[in-house]
Amino acid sequence: MVNNYKNEFIKVYNENITRPGASSLLDYLKNSDFFTAPASTRYHGSFEGGLVLHSINVYHCLTDYLERGRVKDIYRMDYSEESVAIVALLHDICKIDVYKKSTRNVKNEATGVWEKVPCYNYEDNLPYGHGEKSVYMISGFMKLSREEAMAIRWHMGFSGIEDKNTIGNALEKYPLSFALSVADMEASYFLEGDK
Repeated sequence: MVNNYKNEFIKVYNENITRPGASSLLDYLKNSDFFTAPASTRYHGSFEGGLVLHSINVYHCLTDYLERGRVKDIYRMDYSEESVAIVALLHDICKIDVYKKSTRNVKNEATGVWEKVPCYNYEDNLPYGHGEKSVYMISGFMKLSREEAMAIRWHMGFSGIEDKNTIGNALEKYPLSFALSVADMEASYFLEGDK
């Protein structure tokens, strides 16, 4: 199953992202745990391959969201396929190499016995923030437009911990930020949930 998500990710990536440095970034992803890492420790995508699945889901949610804007002839939402693929597929690369396999004790409700179950622990050796860390990592390989960088930086929307006025200002000035935030929430809560 993980290979299917990996193959789809690589196909979408190669068909849409062609700017200088894109192939080096894809090589980096292939040599990291990106394709096997979970998307979170206990919530959406908290299983092997959850991160790549989440990235694919965000891509599909974002393309659907933007298509609705195109149908209604909302010009502000007309972005290149490359920009859409970049922000959706790469918004969470900050999660590379931060999830470590471990175990935790959980009480078996049927037997009342404590049992060890597999889990992931979060260990970030580059604590640079969330969206800003993804922007930083991508920028080491290829140039982002300001709109792309802002979308990735602010993809958490109002669920982020920053000042709400700052978030609102960013989402208003950079509509792709808002669109990516909506797609990320849709993928996280509607498609993936906490299972």
